[in-house]
This record gives sequence, C-alpha cells and structure tokens, in this order.
Amino acid sequence: MKYALSILAVSLITACSSADNINPTLSQTTATMPNTTTAIHYPTTAKGAVVDSYFGQKVADPYRWLEDDRSAETEAWVKAQNKVTFNYLDGIAYRDTIKQKLTESWNYEKVGAPFKEGNYTYYYKNDGLQNQYVLYRLLEDGSSEVFLDPNSFSSDGTTSLAGVTFSKDGSKAAYAISEGGSDWRKVIIIDAETKQQLEPVLVDIKFSGISWVGNEGFYYSSYDKPDGSELSAKTDQHKLYYHQLGTSQQQDKVVFGAKADQKHRYVGATVTDDARYLLISAAVSTSGNKLFVKDLTKPNSELVTILDHTNSDTNLLDSQGSTLFLVTNLNAPNKKVVKVDVSNPTAEHWQDVIPHTEHVLSANIGAGYIFANYMVDALSKVQQYDYNGKLVRDIQLPNLGTVSGFGGKKQDDTLYYSFSNYTTAPTIYSFAPSSGESEVYYQSAAKFDSQQYVSEQVFYTSKDGTKVPMMINYKKGLKLDGSNPTILYGYGGFNVSLTPGFSVSNAVWMELGGIYAVPNLRGGGEYGKAWHKAGTLMQKQNVFDDFIAAAKYLQNKGYTSAEKLAIRGGSNGGLLVGAVMTQQPELVKVALPAVGVMDMLRYHTFTAGAGWAYDYGTSEQSSEMFKYLLGYSPVHNVQQGVAYPATLVTTADHDDRVVPAHSFKFAAELQAKAGGINPQLIRIETNAGHGAGTPVSKQIEQTADIFSFTLYNMGYQTLPK
Repeated sequence: MKYALSILAVSLITACSSADNINPTLSQTTATMPNTTTAIHYPTTAKGAVVDSYFGQKVADPYRWLEDDRSAETEAWVKAQNKVTFNYLDGIAYRDTIKQKLTESWNYEKVGAPFKEGNYTYYYKNDGLQNQYVLYRLLEDGSSEVFLDPNSFSSDGTTSLAGVTFSKDGSKAAYAISEGGSDWRKVIIIDAETKQQLEPVLVDIKFSGISWVGNEGFYYSSYDKPDGSELSAKTDQHKLYYHQLGTSQQQDKVVFGAKADQKHRYVGATVTDDARYLLISAAVSTSGNKLFVKDLTKPNSELVTILDHTNSDTNLLDSQGSTLFLVTNLNAPNKKVVKVDVSNPTAEHWQDVIPHTEHVLSANIGAGYIFANYMVDALSKVQQYDYNGKLVRDIQLPNLGTVSGFGGKKQDDTLYYSFSNYTTAPTIYSFAPSSGESEVYYQSAAKFDSQQYVSEQVFYTSKDGTKVPMMINYKKGLKLDGSNPTILYGYGGFNVSLTPGFSVSNAVWMELGGIYAVPNLRGGGEYGKAWHKAGTLMQKQNVFDDFIAAAKYLQNKGYTSAEKLAIRGGSNGGLLVGAVMTQQPELVKVALPAVGVMDMLRYHTFTAGAGWAYDYGTSEQSSEMFKYLLGYSPVHNVQQGVAYPATLVTTADHDDRVVPAHSFKFAAELQAKAGGINPQLIRIETNAGHGAGTPVSKQIEQTADIFSFTLYNMGYQTLPK
C-alpha cells in the first residue's frame, strides 16, 4: 500500500512559498544557446519534501506541486520554461525556413469521402491552411453549402468539431465540440435542414459517442464532474444517459452506471439500425468489455447479459431482425465475426460468420455486405462477404498501404474508401459492391512527388529473438553511409497498430533529406492480442527493447548513426521515448517525447488514467508490479550527471488525457540532473490538449520547432541538402 508521509503538508507549504524561486532565479548549465557561447539558464524548479511509501519503500516526489495545474506557481513555471525554450528556438537560423516549407506543403485542398444522411450528401473539406476541416453538403443543383464550420467556433481555431451524428432520417443532428483540446465536450442539437439550434447545449460530456433512437432522442455517456481540477482530477465511474429531445439535460435519465454493481470506467451505447435493440458496453480498462442488450420495443424490458466478463473486446457490427452480428476476439485473438439470436445471446450460442484467421481483422458494413479489412504485416488486405459468411471477392487495392472505409448504409449502391501509405497522399476511391470495381473519386492535391521516394519494409531481430517489422521511408538516391538525419517513431501499446499513412510533416522531413522509420513494436495490435499482451504489464520492457533494436538496426545498416538519430513518440509513445533515453542515453542524439506518461507510480490517480492498468499495472497492486514500474518510470530514472540526448519535451496545458504534470516533472528532473552539453527543454502549448483537434496553425508551428531543434542538435548549421 501507498501513503504520503506527514511531511506532505510541509512540502505543500514549501512549494507554495517558493514562487519567487520559479521565476528569474536561474541556475548555470553547460548547454548553450544556438550559435553562441551563452549558457542556457533553466528556471530553478522548487523541490518539495513529499515522500511516498510503497510496500515499505520510500520514494521522493519533489515536484509534486507541479501536479496542481490551477496554481499560480505552476502557471509561473510554465511561462518561465516557455520563455527559455522559445528563446532557444529563436536562435536557430533556419527555423522560419522550415515553417515556410511546412506552410507551403500544407496548403492544398483536402477532401474526405462523402456520406449520405437524409436527403443530402455530406463531406469534409479543408481549403489548405484552415485550422479545422469544414463540413459541407451537396445541394440539388450540384453546388455545395457549408453545414458546419468549426473555424467559426473560436477566433483562434482552438475549439474543434469532435464529431457529428445524424438522426435516423437525417432531419436532426447532434454535434460535439472540444474547447482548447479538452476531452470534456459540449453537444449542440440542430435542425439539419435549417441548421438552427433546437434546444440548450448539453454540457460536461466525456468519452462518449452519440447513438440516436429514431429521431426522438439519443444515448450518451459521461462522468460526474470531479472535485478539484476538471483537467486532472480522477474520473472513474462512467454513466450512460438518455436524452429525449425537447427536455432539459437535468431530466436525462441514467440508463446504466449509477448502481454500485454497474460501476465501470468506460460505458458506451449502440442502437441497432432498426432502433430495436440497445447494446451497452462496459469496461474497467482500455482492453476488454462486458456486453448487454436491451429490447427497446418493450419499455420495461430488462438488460440481458451477452458477456459478463471483460476477457474480450466484443462489439456490435450490425443486426438483422433478432440476429446480432458481433466482432469479437473471445477465443479468437485476431478477431472474427459471429452471429447470435437475442433470445440466447451468450457466447456458447455464437456462430461464426467470418472465422478467425492468422491476420488481424477489422470489419465494416455497407450496401448489405461485410467488409473484412485484414492487417498482413501492418498492410491492408480487404475481402467482401455476404451476411452468411460467403466470400464475394478479394478487393483489388491500388498498392501496398493502408485502406479505410467501405462503410455505408444498407441501401447504398456506392461505397468509398481511402488509400494511403507513407509516400502516397490519401486518395479516395468509389467502389461498386455489385461488381467490385474501384474508380478514383478524389485524387490528392498534395505537393509531393511520391515517385521520388522509397518506402521499404524490413524485419529486424529484437533482444529476445522476436522478429519485428519496420517501415523505412526516404528520398531515392540515399547513401547508406550513416550520415542521414533520421526520426525513429514508435508507440507500442494499447493494441494500437501503426499502419502506413501519409503526413505532410513527414513528407517535408523526407524532402529535407531525412529518413522516417516506424517499427511495429510489441504492445501494438499489428499481430493480434498475443502481440499486444507481449508488451504489457511485466513484459513492458519488450516494447523498449524492440525500439532499441530498431535504432541499432538503422545504425548497423548504415541508414544513420547515433549522432544523426532522433526518437519520437506521443502519449504511450512519449513514455517509450522517456524510458529508452533513460535506459540507453548514448543510443541517440535527440529525444522528442510528446504528451508522455512519465510518472508510472502515479499515472492512475489522474483523470481516467486508472483505465490504463491493463497495459501498465499500477504501483498499488503488488510489490512486484511497483518495483517493475519504478524500474522504468522515466521521472524516477533520471540519474545525476548522465549526458542525456538533446531533449525537447512537448505537452499542452489543457491535456486532460495525459496530464501535463507528467512532462513537467520529467523536464524538471532532466534540467536538475543531466550532465553534458545537450539542452533539456520543454515546450508547453497553451489552450491545447492531447492532440485531437489541434489547429493547423499550431501544428505547423510545433512541427517547425521540433524539426529545427532536431536538425540543429544533429549538428546542422544550415538545412541539409
């Protein structure tokens, strides 16, 4: 068990009384500002006296005060850190040139696949540099009109559209907005024809979809607003509500989650297309869910249990009458499609529709068919099935890469999908389910000549002998002489698969002569549940070893060298970077951890962090788990006098997914302890969150800062040719 010692109270007083120490009082370091001999002066970060005890072992937490995101002291610290960081970045001569290259490359029209709702066809479009995509719809005369323009939601583009869902006949729409990147949402309900708001805004909604019942109302999920800071306080009891149009939010009834035996961290709802059944998913972590069904045609019907355990990820795909079609990995680690009658919905009655295979499955439905999108070594393969499980055809794809789409309504006669890879900008294809023919619907206007670039897949051997795939992307004519600036990007967790996809930022990096490499680390979902579990709990070190082996492969094969290699990752990938740079600081020259989970002893005490325990475990569950987490937690493994890579930590002040205190503490530890000449800086975006909905202008600015920091610390006084 863990408890804070009585000196916690003293430490809080110490921290609060140390505001003067956070500002201009500066400490000397051997790292220097760009193109000068002037030393970087980091702000002095006050140390408190907080000590926790875990299973009898005392662990100091001197920067606990930085967890208070509402305090004047933390605000002052953020301002002081940003001042130092931006003064440093201002000294890099080609920073503005990179920003201009990014701006020019970003400035092209981007269009999403069309979709039908009611009497209209809708699509998203960005003219080029708009901060947020605009939702348009086609009119009868073939012209388009703006349906929703998120760029008008706020003056600086930091309020984003977080999703829009239409009622059964398309006559009404409910759309969610995120302010400043927060996970807390507001939902606005409008008449889709007139675009007029129908009733007061629904507030305080988090981690929720919107599932309509006909045109009368919808289900949504949220937590009670926590005591303390809504950006960092723990939220762990998700509740499902039903909102009847024309009534106030205060009248919304809790459908699931209010009772003690229904307490779960994540609760979601799906209504079948015929509005006959409600399916409720309930989970305690980011992996595994219980599943229940309710007959909506019977007002007082009871919830019927489909699964009473969280040993699988099982969700509704579609329904036909009383038959439910489910996608599950129960006894099928790569997933399969099953069907079952609602009258006997438990697992022993399931019948395979699309059986389990050696490749990971994701499924979609449209035009009366099921589309099975398989990952084969992280590359897409798509097959079309009917609802009896009969294979209709293998779908011919444009190239090797990632395909998404094929979703639509049962009555659609044309579906759409998008294809891309690391060197091919997204192209949208129309697809005729009756014939299997694809045609280009929208060709990307990206200013990038894919013919001049190479994307190759290699397999390398990790520390324990496991073969791991990696995509390596670069400009043709590359010399394998170890001199190429390289970004190695990784994630490795939460069953997330890194499949090939185009990025303007990465395209500019390659145009500058850089290599962009992405390994498919254990902990991800590229090879199913077994691959995921091999990078969780007390096997988490496998993820770090896979990443380290990827870096060594790139060096040994001449793609790059330690002096020209940067490692980058965000969220769980930020943890990856933090762990690897503290375990093997000599491996790379630059480290770029973004919005990382850096304090592994306390992550579960913030917002919904406890839900990540499936992957990480917690410091409270056992002495063994505590010691394992302590062994790699980045905040706790920064050592005095060690020369760490040049590090630019990035986070945001409104990140309520991975609270910024993780990054604050890590940066403070690095600045207090790191030896050598490499800078240890933190860039804190204001009025921004975990990443989703970040305005284009902020994306460009941040990328320019990261690329210029990286290249400068690799030794480039001018941009590489």
